[in-house]
Amino acid sequence: MKIDEGFLAQMREATQILQSEGPMAATAAIQRALHGAGAADKRAAQPDWTRFLPKAPELHDINPPHTPDVQPVTPPEDDMRARLRKFTSKWKGAMARQAVEDVEIHEAVDLAGKGRYLSGSCTNHAGTRAYKLYIPSGYTGQALPLVVMLHGCTQQPDDFAAGTRMNAAAEDNNCFVVYPAQTKSANGSNCWNWFNASDQRRDKGEPSIIADITRAIIREYKIDTNRIYVTGLSAGGAMAAVMGATYPDLYAAIGIHSGLPYAVAHDMPSAFAAMKNRKSKASGHKTGVKAAAPFGHTMPVIVFHGDRDATVDLSNGEQVLAQCMGPADAGSGKDASVKAEQGKVPNGRTYTRTILHDAQGKAVAEKWIVHGAGHAWSGGSSKGSYTDPQGPDAAREMLRFFYAHGRNVT
Repeated sequence: MKIDEGFLAQMREATQILQSEGPMAATAAIQRALHGAGAADKRAAQPDWTRFLPKAPELHDINPPHTPDVQPVTPPEDDMRARLRKFTSKWKGAMARQAVEDVEIHEAVDLAGKGRYLSGSCTNHAGTRAYKLYIPSGYTGQALPLVVMLHGCTQQPDDFAAGTRMNAAAEDNNCFVVYPAQTKSANGSNCWNWFNASDQRRDKGEPSIIADITRAIIREYKIDTNRIYVTGLSAGGAMAAVMGATYPDLYAAIGIHSGLPYAVAHDMPSAFAAMKNRKSKASGHKTGVKAAAPFGHTMPVIVFHGDRDATVDLSNGEQVLAQCMGPADAGSGKDASVKAEQGKVPNGRTYTRTILHDAQGKAVAEKWIVHGAGHAWSGGSSKGSYTDPQGPDAAREMLRFFYAHGRNVT
C-alpha cells in the first residue's frame, strides 16, 4: 500500500512540536494531519511580539523543519492512521494529568548526519524545559567540550540546529552541543525572557533551568568542565549574556549573535527601547535604556552583528564588549591592543573583524560586523529560520574562539 509522504512529514513535524511546544500543540498538529489539513494553518501568531522579528526578506522559513533523507520504516498508511487515533486518545488523558509533557531521552536521526541527536528535559524549582543534545561520532568516553545554544524568538531546537549548522561544526570539532527549548507557556513567541528582572539572577528563573540543563549533561556524559560555552541568537544571545554574567564558574566564554547586553531591560517596554537604542528627539539622550554595567569579571566573548539589523541595533554589540571586558580590556586603556581586519566571503558578504587583546597579548574578545546583513545568523543554512548564508560562518568561528579559552587554563 502506498504511503502518503505528506502525511508522514506532518507526523514528524508533530513530534518536533511535542518537544518544543508541548502536547497540546502537538495534538492539534496530529488532528490536522488525520483530517487532511495542511501545515499552513497550524498555529496563530502572537501579535504582541512581532516587533522582535525582521521583515520578510530577512527570513528563511522551514515548514516543516528539515528532516533527514534516511527515514525509519513505517507501517502502511491506514494502519498508521488507526494507531495514531488510538495514541491521541490516550494522549489527551495524559494532558489532563500534567501541564508539561516530560520528554524521555530517546535517540533520533542527527541533523548533521553522523553523530547522535537526542531529546531530553530538565525540571527544577523554576519549571521544565525540553532540550536536544548532539553527541559527536568521535565521542568514546573522553572529556569533550560542551556548547549551549540558545535559539531566538519563534524558533525551536531543530530549526536552530538546522539554520546554524552547529551540529556539523561540532562533529568536525568533536564537541557536544545542547539546545534548550523555550516553551509557549513561558513566552508566547518562544523568546527567552532575558528582559525580566526575575530571569536575570543566578539560580532563579530561566537562567537556573539553563544552568541545570548544562549540569545534567555533565552528570550524564564525560564533559571537560573547563571548556563549557554558551551562545545564542537575538533573544537567545541576550540570554547568553545573562548566563555569562551570572555563571562565570560554569561557562568559559560566551557568544552573542545579534543580541543585547546583560540587564539593560527589566520589562517588555524597556526591552524594545534597548533593542532599538531609542533616543529622545528633543534631548538626544536615550530614553528608557539602562546603561550596560560591567560584569565585574572578565568574560571572553565573540560578537556577531549585521550592520543592517533593523531588529536589534548594532550598538548593542559594542555594549556587550564593554560589559564583558571592562574599559581597559576593551581598548581604551594603554595596556590593551586592538586589531581590525577586513574580509570577504567568496561570492558573499564583506565583514570587519576586530580582535581585542589583554595586557598579556591574549585575544580576549572578537567583534564581527557583517556588512549588508540583517537580523540573521551569519553563514547559516536556509533550511533554518533567521539565517544569512552569504555571511562568514558564525558557528565555526565561534567554536574556534571558544577552543582558545578555558576556565583554569592558561
